[in-house]
Amino acid sequence: MRAPRISVILPVFNAEQTLDAAVESIVTQSMEDWELIAVDDGSTDASLSILRAYETRDARIRVIASAHGGIVAALQRGCAEARGDLLARMDADDISLPARLSAQADLFDHTPGLALCGARIQTHGSAPGMGRRRYDVWINSLVRHEDIARELFVECPLPHPTFMMPRCVYERLGGYRDVGWPEDYDLVLRAWQAGGRFAKPEAVLLHWRERPGRLSMNDPRYAPEAFRRLKRHVLFQTCLQDERRAFIQWGAGEVGKRWLREWPVPPVAVVDIHPRKIGRSIHGVKVIVREALPPPGSCFILVAVGARGARDEIREYLEPRGYREMEDYLFIA
Repeated sequence: MRAPRISVILPVFNAEQTLDAAVESIVTQSMEDWELIAVDDGSTDASLSILRAYETRDARIRVIASAHGGIVAALQRGCAEARGDLLARMDADDISLPARLSAQADLFDHTPGLALCGARIQTHGSAPGMGRRRYDVWINSLVRHEDIARELFVECPLPHPTFMMPRCVYERLGGYRDVGWPEDYDLVLRAWQAGGRFAKPEAVLLHWRERPGRLSMNDPRYAPEAFRRLKRHVLFQTCLQDERRAFIQWGAGEVGKRWLREWPVPPVAVVDIHPRKIGRSIHGVKVIVREALPPPGSCFILVAVGARGARDEIREYLEPRGYREMEDYLFIA
């Protein structure tokens, strides 16, 4: 059989209530040059039967039944079986809009060096709270590579169910890993370390289901502590690897204190603007005023602030003084 352009990887575990809609959203794509590799991860409901019925009706759908091994094992198996030049992710409780695969494939055709393509999303399912609505606005605002890269250490700016990546890039990076933190974010950061570029098409291409039982809300690999552990791991391999540059944290509030407690090697100082904190030590690190920052090039500043609008204010302070984002400072959360 001729290899398809795109291999869609769909891990499935006990998803009988949403699986039909998810598979139908791939079957009805405007682009037809795809295969769907559905890996049933030991489901105990009717998921496997639903997948087998689709496999019988559409030769582009392949079903792999395996014992329950978790999402990373299912993703690894699906990607290993893929024949397409492009690997696309899909979750069993989401819906890809009809133009998704064609729009993402087109972006690869017209974007040299593109390593990973995401998509804008619209949340559906349970009514999202204010925090989730702000998150959706944030993630949909990041479309160009420069904007995505700038926010990489705030949160993963590419929703996992929207991933599309050349198979050769996936294999060169070593694929998905199970190392105790989010497997999708881990892959994104490794792509960034390797010099890969990111992008999203302009249109909303996925309906992302919000529900209390999502794996990301219950598995310790997706807890905030695991995200910070991954970020620290990558930061010390990249921005903080030059021991000749002072490492300074900006922010000693709620967000900043979490980071100060967890640094394996603490910063030489922490910047804060609250008068009562200046001159004190927080978790063993002295608090300084922003005017005491060393000159650009002699330090790297990690900004850990959570107040709305604070990031823009800090940029407005640092940039006119010669500090360059990604080169001299970076935002983390």
